[in-house]
Amino acid sequence: MLKHTNYPLKGLNTFGIEAYAREYIEVHGNEALLSLFSKNPGKHLILGGGSNVLFRSDFDGVVIRIAMHGKKIIGTMPGKLLLEVSAGEDWDDLVAYCVDRNWGGLENLSLIPGQVGSSPIQNIGAYGVELKDHFYSLTAFDKEKKEFSVFDKKACRFGYRNSFFKQNGKNRFVITSVIFALDTRPIPQTAYGSLRSELDKTGIDRPKIKDVRQVVCSIRRSKLPDPDELGNAGSFFKNPVISGQTYLQLRERFPDMVVFDDPKGKKLAAAWLIDQAGWKGYRRGDAGVHEKQALVIVNHGKATGNEIIQLADEIQRSVIEKYGVRLEPEVNII
Repeated sequence: MLKHTNYPLKGLNTFGIEAYAREYIEVHGNEALLSLFSKNPGKHLILGGGSNVLFRSDFDGVVIRIAMHGKKIIGTMPGKLLLEVSAGEDWDDLVAYCVDRNWGGLENLSLIPGQVGSSPIQNIGAYGVELKDHFYSLTAFDKEKKEFSVFDKKACRFGYRNSFFKQNGKNRFVITSVIFALDTRPIPQTAYGSLRSELDKTGIDRPKIKDVRQVVCSIRRSKLPDPDELGNAGSFFKNPVISGQTYLQLRERFPDMVVFDDPKGKKLAAAWLIDQAGWKGYRRGDAGVHEKQALVIVNHGKATGNEIIQLADEIQRSVIEKYGVRLEPEVNII
């Protein structure tokens, strides 16, 4: 394990927030993880790719970065294979690795920042596909019992941008590896509106998964800022889900409201709500809202975590005042 004190975190969070950890440790294997928690590190934060966190200030504790790497096929079945991937692997590198081998399932999730170990926590999703759709199981370290456990799909309790690890299991488990069930005879999922539209423009009648990945990457690059160039954590808020009755009331006042069907009612497009409330392109100091995607709050250079939070709070209040709908942050505020 590598240990450092007063360690800068600016390069380890995609918001690019200036913050320091009292102590920083990199963990490269299960034995090191077990050893670390057997000694009780005290106040700590498990940090993956830093793509879904916002530091309010310095972290007065131990930041533990999961740096486990490796991929291996552990099983096959008709039309499927099981691929075990270590938690420290970069998510988009994994997607590219699978697409290059014509293993289908993850291509719609291209260019999502972060590490593999974080992906089940958030049940990441994009363009009509969620991680749970090709998830098989994961292994996680239980910090309380000091042991490793396997979680199948049912045990993970996946929901919209949600899982057991964000609810009852929050702050208790450290995911060390994930097993994916991938298609060896893939059928691309192309029904999602903007994806279907962009594929049609290419003139490809029967797109392959490499075509889906290419188009998804193109769409994301055209709409979302590169964190290496403009600090951000992607979508700052979740798309709110409301009842059918509430939606009908809102539709009378806002007939152009963007909405999607959801098992729990109707899912509203948070970006549309924020845009219509007048926030797209807004900037105060170095904290702002992206000019092309209202769902993305950005750091233009030297914004503090508290300045980003203040802006997010104001956006929430304005959406409540106009629509009576509360936006819930997708980003973890530390």
